[in-house]
Amino acid sequence: MDFQIQYLTPDIKLSSYDDKLFKTETVFEYHMLVWFISGETKIIQTDKTYLFKAGDIFLIPRNHLATIINYPKDGLPHKAVVMHLTTERLKQFYANIDHQKSISRESCIYSFSSHPLLSSCLASLIPYFEIEGVFPENIAHLKITEAISIIREINPEIDSVLANFYEPGKVDLINFMEKNFMFNMSLERFGYLTGRSLSTFNRDFRKIFQMTPQRWLTQKRLELAYYYLSEKRKKPSDVFLEVGFEDLSHFSHAFKKQYGFAPSLAR
Repeated sequence: MDFQIQYLTPDIKLSSYDDKLFKTETVFEYHMLVWFISGETKIIQTDKTYLFKAGDIFLIPRNHLATIINYPKDGLPHKAVVMHLTTERLKQFYANIDHQKSISRESCIYSFSSHPLLSSCLASLIPYFEIEGVFPENIAHLKITEAISIIREINPEIDSVLANFYEPGKVDLINFMEKNFMFNMSLERFGYLTGRSLSTFNRDFRKIFQMTPQRWLTQKRLELAYYYLSEKRKKPSDVFLEVGFEDLSHFSHAFKKQYGFAPSLAR
């Protein structure tokens, strides 16, 4: 995979690759503001799937699980400018202004596509990536502050997301895992998002589900795959990534072991 990342600063980057597909399950530590230059991205969350194309601009909230599948498109690489809106920077921003005090923990992705102010703000970063040497932090700070100010102008309710500085607390394990089992995250990450250390997560999980997390996750993912194959008439190649498997052969082997026949026969 020809994968390249250019960092203007640690919080502003230009990513590009031209392989067939790149998939990751992740929880972002910071809010991510993304401007698509070319390619296509599918983002799968617990209750919704998003598809973004060239020209789209969107914000992915922090601390929410998502499966991200990136594709080149129309002979062009998958290419995007990404801004990290860090908690420290947002605290500094909101310390000096009056803002909406309501708090949102929704995991929805916010779209700001085709807005001229935001498009021009992000497009203005492209020439900076040609500059050699260290990029001035004060200019980077101005560009990020400009972007934050614009998205607040576009959507005043975004304050309930950007000005929310909570960290995950201990949550109901059954409810969380039933909603998020299809995300192929490490157990340490599952533990963090449920407000637990790894050892506490494993102990609580075994007590509630009467089996190891790994075994339960595999079963749940295969059950979801069976539903997609038999009821939604999807192909195995379209299913395995969405239910949390890394490759088709591993998925096929696990499916046949549990159900006694190949995934293709479930259709």
